[in-house]
Amino acid sequence: MATLSACGSDYLDTEYTRYLGEEEAASAAAQNPDVFLNGMWSWMVRYEGRHDSYGIFTIFMDTQVMGQDIAFQTSSWYDYDYQLDYRDEPYVRTSSFWTTLYTLIAKANEIISLYPNGAETVSEKGLLGQAYAIRGMSYYYLIQIYQDYLNADGSINRAAPGVPIIYNNVDGKTEEEMDKAKGRNTVGDVLDEAQSNLEKSVEYLGAGYERPSKNYIDVHVANGLLARFYLLTQQWQKAADAAKAARSGYTLMDNEGLHAGFNSVDNVEWMWGFHHTTETITSYASLFSHLASSGPGYGRNYPFLIDAQLYSEIPESDYRKSLFNGPQGDPSQPTTGGRRPYANQKFLYNADWLCDYMYMRAAEMVLIEAEAYAHLNNGNKAAQVLGELMAKRQPDWNKDLVTVEDVYKQRRIELWGEGFTYFDLKRLNKGIDRSYSGSNHNYKLVVPAHDVKWTFQLPRSEMQENTHIDASEQNK
Repeated sequence: MATLSACGSDYLDTEYTRYLGEEEAASAAAQNPDVFLNGMWSWMVRYEGRHDSYGIFTIFMDTQVMGQDIAFQTSSWYDYDYQLDYRDEPYVRTSSFWTTLYTLIAKANEIISLYPNGAETVSEKGLLGQAYAIRGMSYYYLIQIYQDYLNADGSINRAAPGVPIIYNNVDGKTEEEMDKAKGRNTVGDVLDEAQSNLEKSVEYLGAGYERPSKNYIDVHVANGLLARFYLLTQQWQKAADAAKAARSGYTLMDNEGLHAGFNSVDNVEWMWGFHHTTETITSYASLFSHLASSGPGYGRNYPFLIDAQLYSEIPESDYRKSLFNGPQGDPSQPTTGGRRPYANQKFLYNADWLCDYMYMRAAEMVLIEAEAYAHLNNGNKAAQVLGELMAKRQPDWNKDLVTVEDVYKQRRIELWGEGFTYFDLKRLNKGIDRSYSGSNHNYKLVVPAHDVKWTFQLPRSEMQENTHIDASEQNK
């Protein structure tokens, strides 16, 4: 492929079909969709040449340390992220995020362009549905990263400048419209595009497609991505409905599963993930190298700690409290990092680095559904839904009414380390305060909501090479 730095027609080049005619390529895709889909899945776990760069989870890791729930007391690969000082246009972070997401869009476009008249068979619909899911997901992450998309009152600023939309030949746009869309479309335009893609994904994947493994996206995962989107865009009832549909048929893990290490797609509540093999592992340059404080990777010396204040708010009867060391540490652990106070034991190293990556699980869907009902001022229904999760996490939990803040607290505990912190802070109009008495953060920052530090600048390469974006349009 040509350079990936700018949003131009280069993104529409194909890797797998360049020697085939349109009809031949579509036929090949329908007969062997893995050839096309594996390009996306491998891109999502690729090694980028740095030991803190390992695919899409790099985005989740780099951004979540910008919040409050993860603390460091030692230097690490994430120092600048942790200080909220890695957002400017020349830096590798913004370039990496941009390239990761726009390449996924390019790979999705390769598939979508094969079917100008839509899909007919279940196999074709399965392939096309997964492409639309990835394209929609990529656009809603781009908006969250590259724009302060909320007004001060928490409503969505649809008129704010967004990001380029890369259409292809089957999207029903004129050449002029496709060209214009390579500039900074509005937030509203990009969100509408994301919603259209995700809703198409649910439609196609709901037509009988059965995936071969959890590496792939099925209708449950597509509904989960749509539930995330509806939560982001404050479509509360739709968020609740999509989340409920997404988790249908899944069982929440018990206490044993909770302490199994969060490293295997075989976990009953994992909905979507990547199953690593000896051919795909990246050892030290991997998620678990950093997150597993008692493994052989970087976490053994530079552990990810839970925020002391958040730890103190977890009841003793909550099974999740034992996923973290207490303030005294744990001398029984095999590494220096694993013995530290507040070090996490949630993410455990598996033999030979064979630790799977988790993209979605059923517990998150329960939390989305509960939060949506809380936003709808139906605290009783929210409590009923949240109670399904709490029965497996804190058996003595018993509430008849919960608020958005109640659910948010459970998100912070349940989804710790899974990549949601930054995105939750932005969509809920929240800042951070690490300066409290007893803080275990070595950078005791106070960063309010809407501070420019929360919004990444567009990469310098994009500003230089994309003729549709003027220098005056760069984020502050």
